[in-house]
Amino acid sequence: MPFSFFVCFKVVQEYERAVIFRLGRLLHGGSRGPGIFFILPCIESYSKVDLRTSVFDVPPQEVLTKDSVTVSVDAVVYYRVSNATVSVANVENAHHSTRLLAQTTLRNMLGTKNLHEILGDRESISCDMQGVLDDATENWGIKVERVEIKDVRLPVQLQRAMAAEAEAAREARAKVIAAEGEQKASRALKEAAEVLSLSPAALQLRYLQTLNTISAEKNSTIIFPLPIDFLRHFMGNE
Repeated sequence: MPFSFFVCFKVVQEYERAVIFRLGRLLHGGSRGPGIFFILPCIESYSKVDLRTSVFDVPPQEVLTKDSVTVSVDAVVYYRVSNATVSVANVENAHHSTRLLAQTTLRNMLGTKNLHEILGDRESISCDMQGVLDDATENWGIKVERVEIKDVRLPVQLQRAMAAEAEAAREARAKVIAAEGEQKASRALKEAAEVLSLSPAALQLRYLQTLNTISAEKNSTIIFPLPIDFLRHFMGNE
């Protein structure tokens, strides 16, 4: 009698459910648990199902993008069993099937995207992938809670090409900024020359200010600016 109690009474944890089969047929009423339940030896069998959230890494997948670039992408998937009875009765191995489906879904979805979309729109791709997996695994009693793309690895040659392109773009912007600075400086010099041409005394004061600036730096050589009008006086005599 005591031995029969150990065989007939089973216990499942709070996060587990037991799916019972009697002579190969699924019992009505769904899964049992948590707590203690009774089974008939040699007539009934049961399977334990863990309802806690599980996580697995999708191995790196070689994907050919829409713009014909080969990239290696891996992801992580969080899922749980939402219906223990369906996960046992409708599919042989719900966990393994979900893993394989996640791999193929990742390749199929990224194959329809361009490289810049994969690099810059990961959140949207993850949400779309989660929706596709959730719909596909609903009949297996699986609920996909979250999908995240972990890393996108590019070929070394493509990385070098992208780095060269970015460097060329930065140099082009630097040249444009330098040209704009020269243009603004030339306009300022033109306006200054027009102002100084109105008063010869202002030009002499500018000469003296330049000499003062040079002398403040304690230079051994001082260049004295010679007015052009002074040279014109000698050229006129010739």
